[in-house]
Amino acid sequence: MGAIAGFVRKYVLHNLPFKLVSLAIAILLWWAVGRDQPIEMSLTVPLEFQHAPANLDINSNYPFQVRVTLRGPGRVLQGLTPSQVNAVLDLHDPGPGERTFELTTGDIRVPRSVRVVQIVPSHFHISFDRSVTRSVPVQPRVIGTLLSGYEVTRVTADPATITIAGPQKRVDAIQSALTDPVDATGVVGQATFATQAYVSDPLVRVQTPEPIHVTVDTAKISGRAGQP
Repeated sequence: MGAIAGFVRKYVLHNLPFKLVSLAIAILLWWAVGRDQPIEMSLTVPLEFQHAPANLDINSNYPFQVRVTLRGPGRVLQGLTPSQVNAVLDLHDPGPGERTFELTTGDIRVPRSVRVVQIVPSHFHISFDRSVTRSVPVQPRVIGTLLSGYEVTRVTADPATITIAGPQKRVDAIQSALTDPVDATGVVGQATFATQAYVSDPLVRVQTPEPIHVTVDTAKISGRAGQP
């Protein structure tokens, strides 16, 4: 027993505080190194366009986003947000028509200690058309049930036309802009509603969005109940 006690005093209890501090430092280093082991993770980020031509519009109707797989220290990737990753496609000032662009790892902007290992998709086939504007009539949409014996006699919109913009072929296909529905339930005589106008094609936009005032006139027609 004396030999065991001597061994403990000499090799275990001797400089015990320093040994405990060293053990704590070793544990902390092990935890820090283990936490910084490289890992992989994927993010979906929107595609940004660089050098987009001013006189052309994109005529391709699909989501411009990419799935980026990244590799780097665990503590960095675990704290990464989509705003810290940017996928930038240089359009190289194209002309009208179709072109295919390659997105490389060099086009993905990430923090310094992070590496891009995969991009899906890596190619984008994009159609371009001349950017044009055109005025189209505003078509009001009226819903609701009128009082018995009344019917809608006139519906007007102010302004009566709006300007739309976008790829030429798509703009040329638009015949009118629709308003959001206005509810004329119970209108007697005349009522005016403020609403907005839109076009169904997502690649065609209203040039200067502004309120549309829809005026609904009703008149009494004996023995009839009307609906707008």
